[in-house]
Amino acid sequence: MLFYGLLPVGNGDTGHTRFSAKDRIRGFGSRENSMKATGYFLSIVLLMSGVNVFASYAIYVGKNLTEDGSVMIGGSGDEVSSHWLEVVPAKDHPDGATITVGVTSDAFMPGEFTEIPQAPHTYRYLTMNYSEYEGFPPPLTNGGLNENNVAGRDVWSPSRPELVAMTPNPQSGPQYSDLSRIAMERARTAKEAVEIIGELIDAYGYSTYGGNSHMFADENEGWVLLDFAGGQGLWIAERLGADDVRMSYPGYIEEIPVDFQNNENYMGSDNFVSFAIEQGWFDPNGGEPFNVTKIYGVDEERYPRSEMEQELRAAAPINLRGMMNAVRDPRISKDSTGYGQVAQLTDNGRPDMNLLWIAATGSVTTPFIPYRIGTTTIAPQFGKHRYLTKGEATRFVTPDWQIQEATEFAARTFKRLMYYTCDHPEIFLPEVTEALTAFEDRLIADQESVVDSANAMFAAGKDDLAYRYVTEYSAQKGKDGLQLGHALLGSIEARTEVLFGLRAPETDVMSRLSYDRVSCVR
Repeated sequence: MLFYGLLPVGNGDTGHTRFSAKDRIRGFGSRENSMKATGYFLSIVLLMSGVNVFASYAIYVGKNLTEDGSVMIGGSGDEVSSHWLEVVPAKDHPDGATITVGVTSDAFMPGEFTEIPQAPHTYRYLTMNYSEYEGFPPPLTNGGLNENNVAGRDVWSPSRPELVAMTPNPQSGPQYSDLSRIAMERARTAKEAVEIIGELIDAYGYSTYGGNSHMFADENEGWVLLDFAGGQGLWIAERLGADDVRMSYPGYIEEIPVDFQNNENYMGSDNFVSFAIEQGWFDPNGGEPFNVTKIYGVDEERYPRSEMEQELRAAAPINLRGMMNAVRDPRISKDSTGYGQVAQLTDNGRPDMNLLWIAATGSVTTPFIPYRIGTTTIAPQFGKHRYLTKGEATRFVTPDWQIQEATEFAARTFKRLMYYTCDHPEIFLPEVTEALTAFEDRLIADQESVVDSANAMFAAGKDDLAYRYVTEYSAQKGKDGLQLGHALLGSIEARTEVLFGLRAPETDVMSRLSYDRVSCVR
């Protein structure tokens, strides 16, 4: 999730090479403060309406459209800062324990912290953390996978300007990362994840950066939840079933029944329809349906959302290979893509064997590595390093962290591979894609043996040995992926120098926040 500015720009992508669906998927406060805030945010809306933005993405494929009957969910967060993989253990918490949620006064839309109760028990989960979004305290997360096989993704979803303008200053309540983390800690199903978030917003409000959404999935279904700016506690959720394909880019919900609370496919705040009527944004007697995005959001999708939904449906039944290809699609995986994730949600026999495939940075040039929930530690090459981590440029490394920092950082290696590959993608991208795909296909073929081996250890009462096995397996496959990355990087770097030369920068502008960024699309 990353959103700079409050309104999206048009798709901004033109001249893309087109492939068939089969090729693309399978093969390759006070009244005074409120008035001040309204004027401030409205001016910001007008000022920023022409600024380009980033947008995370999430993809859902229902179990009737997959090859093995699993539910699939994948995607990435678009963030500038460093990303690293963590396994967060299950934990029991004492009575009266609390957690701090919200944003600081430094946030683009300022807020203040709130203390809310912690759950008595929180579940184990895998997540990619990152360090920077102004005024949002790190580490930040977009979701991941927990021991109950509930997967979560977080995706930008802009609110209409009037809602942004009426957001209190300061605002309070949990923000998107708080909600993502809490859902991973507490949810046993995708529906329960929505219920937990909805109850939190109802009770404590919501700290926004302009509007957001979440996508959750389990072995049976998915849910999309939209939470809106404005300080009104507005949220709505829609069920995704076995025959559904959905790409949040940004997150969206279209027509809903006015009496949605009597429909098992929807959940939302009690005021969701009535507030729109009060504002004059919806006429219940006007004969028009209640379209959520048109009424409360900004009705402008990011390319290639509709195209990819159509391509996925046309390519069904989708297998794990096809889902990885979709998340890797160069139209959406680029320099701003912090990582890649794919979850194939099916019964793995026991929670410890639930599986999340993770690419250390943009998967367009990074392999997916399998991680089981039973993994106890993360190899240092895939853990936290100083590269692009907030505040690290102003300090020296501590002796405690010197060996961790001395290890190679996988995200940096594969980022270099991306920069070389995407400078001449017509030459280098096909071979990188071919190599990553072949590497991953071997890992996919490994998984039946991995499950059988681990389950044999569990059955023999050797739980510690089983956990060690799955941990070392992922660590070794991560190292193997790095070795492949080194080979590709060395070859492409050498050929770039020979064929094109190592071109020098022509300006002093090393980086900027814009939609024009490194991509393998030409």
